[in-house]
Amino acid sequence: MNSQSGADPASVRALFEPRSIALVGASEKSTWAQYIVSHLTEFGYDGDLYLVNPRGGTILGQKAFQTLAEIGVKVDVVYVMVPTPAVTAVLLEAAALGIRNFVVLTAGFGEVGGEGHRREAELRELAREHGLTILGPNGVGYINVTANTAPYGLPVPTPLIAGGVGVVLQSGALASAFLNFSHAHNVGLSLLTSMGNETVLTVTDVMDYLIDDPATKVIALFLETVRDPERFRQVAMRAAAVGKPVVVLKIGTSELAAHTAQAHTGALVGDDQVADAAFRQLGIVRVRSVEDLLYTAYLLSEVGMPAGDRMAIVTPSGGASEIMADRAADEGVQLPAFKPETVQRLRAILPDFATPQNPLDITGYISVDPTLLARAYEVVIEDGGYDMVVLLNSFPRSTSKTAWDEIDAIVAPLAPMMARSPIPSAILATVIGDTTEQGLEVQAKYGFRYVAGIDNAMTAFGAVARAQQLTTRARERSVSATIDEPIVLDGETTGVWAEHRAARLLASQGIPMVPSELVGSAADAVAAAEGMGFPVVLKAAAEGLGHKSDIGGVQLNLRDAVEVTTAFDVIQSGLSASGYAGGQVLVQPMRSTGVELIVGVVRDPSWGLTMVLGMGGIWVEILKDVSHLVLPVDEVDIRQALQRLRAYRLLEGVRGSAPVDITTLANVIGKVADLACRLGDDLESLEINPLSATAERIEALDALITWRQS
Repeated sequence: MNSQSGADPASVRALFEPRSIALVGASEKSTWAQYIVSHLTEFGYDGDLYLVNPRGGTILGQKAFQTLAEIGVKVDVVYVMVPTPAVTAVLLEAAALGIRNFVVLTAGFGEVGGEGHRREAELRELAREHGLTILGPNGVGYINVTANTAPYGLPVPTPLIAGGVGVVLQSGALASAFLNFSHAHNVGLSLLTSMGNETVLTVTDVMDYLIDDPATKVIALFLETVRDPERFRQVAMRAAAVGKPVVVLKIGTSELAAHTAQAHTGALVGDDQVADAAFRQLGIVRVRSVEDLLYTAYLLSEVGMPAGDRMAIVTPSGGASEIMADRAADEGVQLPAFKPETVQRLRAILPDFATPQNPLDITGYISVDPTLLARAYEVVIEDGGYDMVVLLNSFPRSTSKTAWDEIDAIVAPLAPMMARSPIPSAILATVIGDTTEQGLEVQAKYGFRYVAGIDNAMTAFGAVARAQQLTTRARERSVSATIDEPIVLDGETTGVWAEHRAARLLASQGIPMVPSELVGSAADAVAAAEGMGFPVVLKAAAEGLGHKSDIGGVQLNLRDAVEVTTAFDVIQSGLSASGYAGGQVLVQPMRSTGVELIVGVVRDPSWGLTMVLGMGGIWVEILKDVSHLVLPVDEVDIRQALQRLRAYRLLEGVRGSAPVDITTLANVIGKVADLACRLGDDLESLEINPLSATAERIEALDALITWRQS
């Protein structure tokens, strides 16, 4: 493990791959002990297991030791299942014996509040002092399927199905739901662990371990929060660097982050949008349901990351093929037409009433010729124009031998082709449902990939198609997204900088600003306007003033000296009424054309500086057509963020308007991002709204900088 901090790698490995385990607090009545002893025995754990109880005797058919010291050896892992007040004493006793790895099942810590927080802080400090690795508290344990090690305190379905998916959850109750679903759908796991309170060992620590675990091909995360975003970022980048996909289901999509009341940007950045941007930039595939998490991870572990997003569909059902085509479009997956030679080859094997097109409906003739699906698949994969192939063939719910003989006749010639094919392929069922015992037997016999439910399967394939692009992009940006030397500013960096002051800073960094002149009288305003040429704009300029329009501080399209004088007086009245007496006025040329964008940066409390790009102007918070980026970024990040906007077509030019130079626009936005990164920890937010973009000119028409209060 190469991350810069976190749990000791050797300790984490010993925790999940123990050669000896002690259960402290085991008893005949403890369901935790009952389940753990049963699972370790049933699943073939070949290490040593010790039960510890102050009364000694025999527990669950095994000798019970009164203390850890009585065991006489230093065990690899201690499971703690004693009453809450006794947990610390157990850890101290074990630490004195040189034991460093623990799984604390006992609850009653931070999750209960009050005194629980004190107990958890004590646990954390004890771990720090003695170098302990602790999974939990308030956990249920883990299952290392690869090592036949299942010290898990809840029921486990049998048999355990080994595979390449490592599952890490910030939930105890959902751990069993994940386990049951994966078993019912033949999703093979390498490791499943519930993190409990993450007092010491975190999701990131386990993720770091799984990157180096040869049995784990894909890492699946269920997250409520990311406790240390910077270290999570480091580990996620390591996963991308070695090509190990990470799939995440992150809950909590509705709460807005409380960043700042001064900038529009703050109202456009929520916790979920920031997390979404961070995951995307780290190469992490994000999904929205438990089923999607497991199916996506399963497909990635079985077929790997496809080279692109071109899909071929082969089904015996016209209706199903149309549903799959619609869902492919939803997921952004392409369905290219077959090559002419492929069409000719398909015509030679299909019945006359079938149409050789993608999606391919081979029709119900498969009931007459069960080899038809395999023969059509062979032709399609030899087309050479596809990155993945999806076939439809549902397992029957019936136990009828005839029904399963028909499945066998279809799968027998197909499965070897799928195994040999360099193109990722899987069989889908029309609707979701648990795989029956006969279905599991057929899969075990032929070894093909099978996903139940068109909707879930197509969602998973869409995510799988994005995985390669996300991972590749993450590797590229790890080199290209860098930060230059910090900028040292003269004077105070507190409160709100008015537009004229913010504009000077932006202009000094090469960000094009609209020409401005700061004036203190109506006569000076008229003179400035005449020098620029009418029409002009007048704006209030006062330190600490954020939204000028709220006090009548923006007067537009002023066409002569009389209008300028009147506007100056209106602005001064608004300033005085709002407590900004003595404020000045900015005079600027009126810009009436161009696409108005917002380019804003706020400091997220978890992920740090976050940029928002989108449609700007006065309707920014109504339209909310924005993309999010976590800084630092590179030009590709910015281009992709712009392309995600619904209004991107306006930048490309519509209805006769000339297109904006996207390269120049991305360069200007990049300078804003770079400036924000270089302004240091005192920066709270930086916003340009609007940034006017035309074919001839890209120019910031307004700017606002807010600093953290001293």
